[in-house]
This record gives sequence, C-alpha cells and structure tokens, in this order.
Amino acid sequence: MDFERLFAKTPATLAEIKDRVGYALARHPLCRNVQFDIVSVPRTSRGGNWTISLQAVDPRALWEASDIVTDIQAAYDLAAAA
Repeated sequence: MDFERLFAKTPATLAEIKDRVGYALARHPLCRNVQFDIVSVPRTSRGGNWTISLQAVDPRALWEASDIVTDIQAAYDLAAAA
C-alpha cells in the first residue's frame, strides 16, 4: 500500500483554501464573525506551506477557530502557481 499517497495533502489554490476556511468558520456559531488572512510561507519541517492569520476573534471562539484551521492545514497544501 502506498502510504505516502494515502496521507498526501490535497493541492489547492490560495482562493480555494480561503473559501474552505471561510465556509468552515461560518458553519460554527462562535466563529461566524472571525476575520482571517491566508499567508503563503516557505515550506516548514511539518510540510506546510501556508498559514493563517486570525483577526477579530471572540475569546470564546479562539480554540474552535484554531481547531478548524488546524484540520484544514492538515488536509491541504498550497499548489504552486502556474
């Protein structure tokens, strides 16, 4: 079995990642008003090449928003610009 392919992150554009994060945050009642920016960064040792800057986060929503973003970061990789 090809485990690398099984656990590989799905490539996505910056716009697709922004949409996915926005939709995921909008589904959670405490996170609906969270503002954020997606930032492309050099690839980290954990394999990520993008991060998120959360802004205007209600203190009650901080952990939920962080968990949502972590799940999305684990699943998606910023695709190289064509």
